[in-house]
Parts: sequence; structure tokens; C-alpha cells
Amino acid sequence: MKVLKFGGTSVGSVESILSLKQIVLNAAEEQPVVVVVSALGGITDKLIATSRLAVEGKDEWKQEFDAMVDRHHKMIDTIITDSRNREKLFNIVDALLEQLRSIYSGVYLIHDLSPKTQDAIVAYGERLSSQIVATLIEGAHWFDSREFIKTSSKNGKHILDSELTNKLVKKTFADLPRISLVPGFISMDKDNGETTNLGRGGSDYTASIIAAALGAEILEIWTDVDGFMTADPRVIPAAYTINQLSFIEAMELCNFGAKVIYPPTIYPVCVNNIPIRVKNTFNPQHPGTLIKQKVDDDNKPIKGISSIKGTTLITVTGLSMVGVIGVNRRIFTALAEQGISVFLVSQASSENSTSIGVQDTDAEHAVTVLNNEFAKEIETGAMFPMSAESGLATVAIVGENMKHTPGIAGKLFGALGRSGISIIACAQGASETNISFVVQEKYLRKSLNVIHDSFFLSEYKVLNIFICGVGTVGGKLIEQIRDQQEILKKHSRLNLNVVGIASSKKAIFSREGIDLNKYREQLDQAEPSNAKKMLEGILKMNIFNSVFVDCTASIEVAKLYQELLEHNVSVVACNKIAASSKYTNYKHLKETALAHGVKFRFETNVGAGLPIIGTINDLVHSGDRILRIEAVLSGTLNFIFNELSEEVPFSETVRLAHEKGYAEPDPRIDLSGMDVVRKLVILAREAGYKVEQDDVEKHLFVPDEYFEGSLETFWKRLPELDKEFEAERKVMEENNMRWRFVAKLDNGKTSVSLQKVPQEHPFYELAGSNNIVLLTTERYKEYPMLIQGYGAGASVTAAGVFANVMSIANI
Repeated sequence: MKVLKFGGTSVGSVESILSLKQIVLNAAEEQPVVVVVSALGGITDKLIATSRLAVEGKDEWKQEFDAMVDRHHKMIDTIITDSRNREKLFNIVDALLEQLRSIYSGVYLIHDLSPKTQDAIVAYGERLSSQIVATLIEGAHWFDSREFIKTSSKNGKHILDSELTNKLVKKTFADLPRISLVPGFISMDKDNGETTNLGRGGSDYTASIIAAALGAEILEIWTDVDGFMTADPRVIPAAYTINQLSFIEAMELCNFGAKVIYPPTIYPVCVNNIPIRVKNTFNPQHPGTLIKQKVDDDNKPIKGISSIKGTTLITVTGLSMVGVIGVNRRIFTALAEQGISVFLVSQASSENSTSIGVQDTDAEHAVTVLNNEFAKEIETGAMFPMSAESGLATVAIVGENMKHTPGIAGKLFGALGRSGISIIACAQGASETNISFVVQEKYLRKSLNVIHDSFFLSEYKVLNIFICGVGTVGGKLIEQIRDQQEILKKHSRLNLNVVGIASSKKAIFSREGIDLNKYREQLDQAEPSNAKKMLEGILKMNIFNSVFVDCTASIEVAKLYQELLEHNVSVVACNKIAASSKYTNYKHLKETALAHGVKFRFETNVGAGLPIIGTINDLVHSGDRILRIEAVLSGTLNFIFNELSEEVPFSETVRLAHEKGYAEPDPRIDLSGMDVVRKLVILAREAGYKVEQDDVEKHLFVPDEYFEGSLETFWKRLPELDKEFEAERKVMEENNMRWRFVAKLDNGKTSVSLQKVPQEHPFYELAGSNNIVLLTTERYKEYPMLIQGYGAGASVTAAGVFANVMSIANI
């Protein structure tokens, strides 16, 4: 025989209850079944809420009660098609409802709701639902579980009398019908005959008790999910169903918040070696999760992650505790006598403090109990008054194979640390089946995602990306990410999840990811935003493994880097402002990134997508020393001087660079050489030199007065320079020379200048908007290292930013 238990959602709607019927009939064709049902979905909560209204003397209890009556009546009218059976069922149900109405009326009149009365009230949910299901399934025999599930009272709680219950279950089902129908949850006090219950979720326990007593082949728990998941799918969308769990693993997950099965359910079937299968009433074809003594060939060290919100950590501290026998016994005895459950214990090896985890609801009482227990020690100063820290959550990773896999704890705490999550307390048993730790509740979601991703429980490694700036570079970057997303998923198991996009005026966020085909329409409809609001939005998401990408030239956006890095968000900057700012700021940003285990990348600050900064970093890190840098770093200026000819004067080449998008909106920024100065400062700093922008010696080619006034005035005056430039150009052409705007670092001294390079110089043939860099080092003295290629353009710059992002993904 087998036992089938159906939860509230399985009897909550017409569709689900008809599915239940078919599942039971199919199972009963093979062997006898005992069916245990919960109350209709949501009814238990409704019963409790209505009792509160009644005890507070509020007339609204009548409306709530009538709504419950109406729901049960409608269910009967819809699913019971035989008129005689329906009439008979109505008589039974209405009699029960009338009893319930009378109890509520009494509570309303005397303004008193004792635990005894509350227990009687909540029992009606299962008493009603079981009668409905018993009538629906032809040939089902209804049994009152109060007749064989017996409890006794201890510390105000109902404790199962296992020995008596087992005898009564065997006696009741000695002649087992093909289909037996039993209300779950409810029980009876063996001493006074009062209705009691097995606690919220107790229907699972009812089914387990019956399965164990009757030696069932299997216990099936039918619910609204496909089984145990690796984590809560509402928090981690990538969570998936676990095929098999051991009893120990299932118990650990249940005790730490996994609500698939009521925790006490596991023990009765475990000791009798009866497997449990968790299945979905709404997806009966899914195999679900099988729970048994030993799982089949499974080498995964971690099976699942579970958590408990509302944790309070109480710390018992005192120097007198060191070496004193019995302190912990007193702690746990005092709490147990008051019915307070402790689910986590962490003790310092010095023995001067013990921390315990309890539910928030028990915290205040627990502190009082312990202060009373150690009152004498506190009075003499041998111990301190109890301290309690709330606003916490407990996380547990579970898996029996952890004990066979070295380094799990190190990997766990390392991953959390890199994400900026501090561990407040931790505990691990000698069995190594469970590692539990306490974090601030605000970091719970982030913690769960970090762990799930780090231990490859997710199908993909996830990198969450915030992109600021949707202009030429930002727009191209988004296109490139969109085009590569599926390829990276398929070949690298990497999910690039763009969770935030911001323009100069608006921002959108989505934890699940933004549709990169429709982001511009979403931005148009978004609320106004600015740099401060964008930062608030990012920090509020508190999302793990994240990177902020700056595709702007904004000072305000660059100012956000420090706080982002401090909150463990990596930064990839196309924006040169931060890395070329005051040296102390540049150094502080790099040190902050290092301290928080995140990355500050800005490869495209120099040379667009060329690997210039990365190469300098590699040389320096491997022990080489940069002696000299010579470089053409402005694709815009190189384009201007390459296009200069007798037919195309200087002013026209500047305008052409502007039209092609090589130059800034205000080309004076390029002509001033400041962009090159910034790039040179960045390279010098990465090479190990402490350089400020003011240290760079500047030899410019456009007189200062052209940088004054409006942009319109600049364009009007620019042709005035054409004659002088043409005269110089002709002389150079005759001597086989060309103009190049060269940035130079030589033994710590920096300069930028417009130089005439001869035909044999490496810079002479530099075409279009290309960049070139010559690196002279201790190892590359005679033949300097040369890096050359496109140094400007939205596509190559976006590709360089993309490469930086991928370096953070570390695939």
C-alpha cells in the first residue's frame, strides 16, 4: 500500500481537486491507498484571521465566515455532480459550518479566544475538505484522524504520543479499504479528548505517521512544486529540481526553511526506511524528488541551499565561562523548559562566548530567560547581560558529499567575502552535511545567488551588468552583448544579464534582465533619473557578481566609482576622467577595488580596443620596468593630419573628423591635446610613475585664442590657420616627413607635442585614425615592443569595453 498526501493548493481549486481525484484513482488501481488531505488552500489562514476579528468584537467576522461558507458550497456544487451525494454532503458540511458559526459567536460575545478554542476552530478546515474529497472519489472511506492520532500536552505544545498512535493506526486500518480518506493536521489529546493539531504543515506529519505504522511502500507528498529545488526559485530563477535526496539532506533543508515538507514528517518514515516522493499535482508527469536512505551515484558536494529569515543571534559572554563545565547545559535547559527552539549554535574556542540563533518571535523571551538563569553571575560581573542582534537571516548549504570534498568552507566564505557579505556567525557539525551561517537579512538574496552561482548549482555563471550611457559607444556595446548572449550561454555557460541601463536623463532596472531589443522604448517610458538616483537604484538591488560599465564622459558618473567599488560592484570605464584625475584619487580607486575583491578596468581609456594598458600591466607584474613610452594616442588627430593635403586644408580635415564621429562634439577638446595628456597620464601611472596632468609638458599647434569664445566662433575662425599649415605641409612633403602628435614618457618625464617624423620612423606610415605605442623596457631595450591598430571608433571601443567585462567574468 502507499500513502498519498495532498496539500492545500492541491485541494484549492476545481482544477486541482479533479486532478487529485484522477491521481488517487490511478494509484488505487495498483494497490490500496490512504489519502491525507489538507484544508482548501488559504482556509486555515482564513479561519485564524476570522477568529481574531471575532475576539476583537469586530462584526466583519460574519462576512469572512460567510465567504468561507460560500467557497465550500461553490466547490461542492461544481465538483459533485450526483444530486443524492451532493445533498448528503451538504448536510454534513452545513452541520460542521453551523458548529463553527456557534464557536465564532461565542468568541465574539465573550471576547476570549483560548488556545483550546483556537485549536478547535482551525480543525474545521481539514474536517470540511476531507468530507468533500471523500464524497468526490467514489468508493472512498472516510476516517476521523482524531480517533487514532493522539497527543499529550507539554509546555503548551501538543506532542505526539507515538506508541499509542501507532497501535491505533494499525487497529483502525486492519482491514484496509481500496481508498481511505483521512483529514490531515488534526489530532486529539489522549487525556481530555480535546481536539488538537500537529502544527502548521501537520498534514505531512499525519501522512508520515500512517505510512510508518502501516509499513507503506512509499509516501507521496503532492504539492504545487515539482519537488525540492536547489534554492527558492522566487529568489534564484536558475534554481532547478533535485532528483534525489537522502533523508538527512532533506531534513537539513526542511529545518532551514525549505517549506516543501513539514520537518517532523521525515523521521517516522526514515526509521522505517520508507521512501518519500514529492510530486506536483499540477504537473503529475514530472518525476519529482525521491527521498531515501542512500541516493544513487551522486558526486555533487552540495545539493541545495535553504534559509531562515527573522533570525536573532543571542550571545552569552563572560570570562567566567572559560573552562567551566555545564554553562551550555544551563543555556539549553533553561530555553528548552520554556519551549524555545535553538537552531544554530556557535562557540568561540576560548569558551568565553556562545552565540545561539532563535526566531525573532522567541528572542525577547529567550533574553529574559537567560538573564534570569545567569542572574547571579551577571550581578557579580562574572558574566555580561545577554546581547541580542536582530535583522538577521540564517543560510544553510546542504549535501552529504561535502565531507568528501575538501575546500567547501573556504570556497563558500571566499565567494561571500568577494561579494562584500560579512559572516556574523557560522556552525558546522562533525557530519559535515550542513554548513550554516548568519548574515544581515538585507544581504540574504545576494548571499543565496552568490552561493548558487559559485557552486555551479546554476546552469550558467551569471554576470549582472549595469550600463551607463547609450550613445555611440554604449549603444554599440549593448548591440554586441545582445548578439553574443546566446553564444556565450551555449559555449561558455555564461549568462550576461543586463540588469540596468541609464541614459543621461533616465534609467531602467530589472533583476531578471532587460530585453536588449526593446531597451530604448523602455527608457523613453521610464521616470526621470540622474547619477545619484542611478547609484541608489544599483545599491538597492544589492545584486551579486555585478559590474558597472561607464560609457559616458561625465564627471558626475565618474564620481560614483568609489561608492560602487566599496559596495563590491566592479567598474569598467570607457570614461577617462577617474583614471586621469588626481593621483591620490586614482590610487584610492585601485586600492578600494583590491580591498573589496572586485575589479576596476579602464583598458579603453587609451587606444580604444587595443591591449595597451593590459600589456603594460602584464610587463610590470612580471617584473619588467617601463623605461620609455612613445605613442600616437589620438585617432582623431592622426586622422586630421593624414587627411591633410593640398586639396583638403586643415580646417576641412577637422570638420571631416567631426562629421565622421572621430572628434568630440566640441573638436577643441581634441585639438587642445588634453585628451592625449589624460591618456599619457594613465599610461605613466600604469607603468608605475606618479604623474599628474600638470606635470605633462605641452607643445600645442593651435594658438590659445582659438579655444576662447563659442564653438560657432571657433568654426568661423578655423580657416585662418589653413595657409600656415599648408606651407608647413609642403616643406614636409618635400623632405618625406609627416606630422604626428606624439605623447612621450622618458624616465618619468612626460610631454606631448606635434612632431615631424621622417620616413624611416615607425610612426610615419600610421594610417587613418590608428594608434601606435612603442614600449621600451628593461627586457625590450634594443627592439621596443610595438602595439598598433584602430584607436578610435564606436565599434572597436565598445569591443574593448566588452573585453574588459569578459575579463571580470573570468571565463
